[in-house]
Amino acid sequence: MSPANFEAFRLQALIEGYDEVIEREWAPFTVLDMHTHPFGAKAVVTRGEMWLTVGDLTRQLRAGDTFQIESEVPHAERYGAEGATYWVARRKE
Repeated sequence: MSPANFEAFRLQALIEGYDEVIEREWAPFTVLDMHTHPFGAKAVVTRGEMWLTVGDLTRQLRAGDTFQIESEVPHAERYGAEGATYWVARRKE
């Protein structure tokens, strides 16, 4: 996705009350076991693929897919053979 799209994503997130917006890149085959964050997040995958597990549900996410997670919700992440990049807006809740 283009930098212009990132700017639109960033501006919309700030309007919605998110505190920061960043781009995260993950190396191929990275695995993050169950963990939590002290912030809520909404994101859009821009490259690669990942799997997000919350409770008993695992979602496969590819470029163009979005996800949202509230603060302190246990979740796990796994990244595919190409790794992944996503834009994420974070908000302390």
